[in-house]
Amino acid sequence: MHPGDGRVVSNFIIQALRGEPITLYGDGSQTRSFCYYEDLIEGFLRLMDTADDIVGPINLGNPVEFTIRELAEQVIELTGSASRIVAHPRPQDDPMQRKPDIGKAQRTLDWEPKVPLRDGLIKTIAYFDALLSSG
Repeated sequence: MHPGDGRVVSNFIIQALRGEPITLYGDGSQTRSFCYYEDLIEGFLRLMDTADDIVGPINLGNPVEFTIRELAEQVIELTGSASRIVAHPRPQDDPMQRKPDIGKAQRTLDWEPKVPLRDGLIKTIAYFDALLSSG
């Protein structure tokens, strides 16, 4: 994962590790669902291993929602950062909710995510911390 990929998890972690303000758009009440990559790969492997008559789309993701503010607060806590949260205007095209319906994946693939957000964040923070430390 590239530190400048523009995704909210990596943005918040990089900002926290550098002690920069955490950039929040809007009041942070919009919700997102975060799925750790190991869970996604397991879902892909199960999908590739299905019979030819199984067709998509099949949503993979994590249906557990967190507000963007909760994500920022967890990242600050887990990194031990002194970063503060700074709000900017929310873009018009920023949806208030993103939550996948994984019912078909559960029924067809016997799949659901296993890694809780906190555990995934701990591993992702360690990854970015090592990446930033190496230059």
